[in-house]
Amino acid sequence: VAPSGTWRRERAGATATLAWSERHRRRLKLTADDGAEFLLDLPRATVLGEGDGLELDDGTWIEVRAAEEDVCDVACVGPEHLARIAWHLGNRHLDVQVIAGGLRIRDDHVIVAMLRELGAEVTRRRAPFAPEAGAYAHPATHAPDP
Repeated sequence: VAPSGTWRRERAGATATLAWSERHRRRLKLTADDGAEFLLDLPRATVLGEGDGLELDDGTWIEVRAAEEDVCDVACVGPEHLARIAWHLGNRHLDVQVIAGGLRIRDDHVIVAMLRELGAEVTRRRAPFAPEAGAYAHPATHAPDP
């Protein structure tokens, strides 16, 4: 896996447009946009982002594209309201993407009703979904305990 910007995109022989559930995996049979099948087999679960490159065993490259999915963009009236809404979403262990002006979640009618009851403006749309990876997905950056 080569992160976007670290590989030459012109080397891509194909693209694979993948939903979020297919872009955060370790091992999964996938299909490129041209219909070719390939096996994603990584040493550990990895988040694949828009524009990342996958180098196959035969040396060919596939460019990852984020598929549009049913999502909801959530807007709040201010930072305190945004923090309250974010707390409620986190309390339900939902995947959340931080976007300009608010948050993005997967479309879920029960959660949408809750958010509207809490005063949030919710806009349903089709867009790529790239939620935060979570605190445990990043390497530790603190000094070890003595």
